[in-house]
Amino acid sequence: MILAVDQGTTATTCLVVGDDLRPRGRGSRTVPQHFPRPGWVEHDPEELWESVLGAAADALADAGVGAGDLAAIGIANQRETTVVWERATGRPVHRAIVWQDRRTAERCRELPAELLRDRTGLVPDPYFSATKLEWLLSGRDAAGLAFGTVDSWLLWKLTGGHVHATDVSNASRTLLFDLRRLAWDPELLDLFGVPESVLPQVRPSSGVLGEGELLGARVPVAGVAGDQQAALFGQACFRPGQAKVTYGTGSFVLANTGDDPGEQRDGLVQTVAWRLGDAPAAYALEGSIFVTGAALQWLRDGLGLLADARESEGLARSVASTEGVHFVPALAGLGAPHWAPEARGVISGLHRGTRREHLVRAALEAIAFQVCDVLAAMGAGVDVLRADGGGADNGFLLQLQADLAGVPVEAPPERQATALGAAALAGLAVGLWSSPDDVAAARQAGVRYEPNLARDEAERLLSDWHAAVRRALLPG
Repeated sequence: MILAVDQGTTATTCLVVGDDLRPRGRGSRTVPQHFPRPGWVEHDPEELWESVLGAAADALADAGVGAGDLAAIGIANQRETTVVWERATGRPVHRAIVWQDRRTAERCRELPAELLRDRTGLVPDPYFSATKLEWLLSGRDAAGLAFGTVDSWLLWKLTGGHVHATDVSNASRTLLFDLRRLAWDPELLDLFGVPESVLPQVRPSSGVLGEGELLGARVPVAGVAGDQQAALFGQACFRPGQAKVTYGTGSFVLANTGDDPGEQRDGLVQTVAWRLGDAPAAYALEGSIFVTGAALQWLRDGLGLLADARESEGLARSVASTEGVHFVPALAGLGAPHWAPEARGVISGLHRGTRREHLVRAALEAIAFQVCDVLAAMGAGVDVLRADGGGADNGFLLQLQADLAGVPVEAPPERQATALGAAALAGLAVGLWSSPDDVAAARQAGVRYEPNLARDEAERLLSDWHAAVRRALLPG
């Protein structure tokens, strides 16, 4: 059995996964977020670690097994979130700066966009790790410090500080990593003032990285990938053109491009998908949407319009339309395909008859609209979209997504594709499965949503949405 750790933005989920790639037990712990200033988002690294220990203990208890029964641990993590700690003590020097954080937006406007795009496949945006790391190192003596994304931090903790490493998928999200050479780039390190001594070793996504100690047992850590790449793997998108969308705090659309990053596309980024042992790396084209499920959380926690996000489907279905209301949830700027950190959220089309049901439906529609914009930037080639994450439980959203995109949307019975991907990467490394074909064969088919909306109506709805987005992009 494999313990899969999915350390996310608002919660850590752990699954105990059998050799049939089906969960035997699960546990989850919420993760506090800290907002010290507008636009700043932080995590306490020790709270992240404690959430992993708690969720892992719950999952093992749910499965009725002990840590000593595990063949390996696989880790999937929120990407770009940046941690710096002292090598000698393991103490973080600051809270982790979360991928949603916007504090370095001004710095990003000064960066050489063409160089970064050509070298890393990414765009200069506060989303990525390099400017966060630059901020954390500013005014500090870097000697004796270690940097990592959340996977590196968890690997360090699991191995008692013996392993400081990351995998190629996470390294490719830093703005410091050469996408084709699969190595840290000296010119980019110099650009951001990052000494090589703070960086983790870069390893394959599937392969034993070290022996971890978990709940009194020694277990190899054998798989690591950024959460969205892990979900792509867990959805068995192994062939070029196969694509998935994960509906979570944000939403992320990835399409496999094979063993070459392919051509750049406006509004999208190129990323390493995974590397299995010594095999060539697989690449993906990605559109990262910063706020989707987080918009429902804001309606719940900020405005009190929902008691639980699960209410959203029923509320949306209770009205025939939004009656012209649009919600552009640029609560942390806009990501793909706009990459506009200065954008601000807009709710438009309000009138005396507007009720909370219309606002909730507008929030769900905004998720589907944003995914459609990313698919349009990807161009032709995606003929089926595989969905996972918490939003994949929302039938209204998935049917709307199929209608607007004009392609079928499939949702497997197990929505935790990220954790399954981490389990599959670890299981391949220790021989639980012999090849990705075995993983694809074990993947369960689920519900399929076929497009039912006439294209001219879908295009009208998208046109109205784009008009609302233009308002969010207006300066001031």
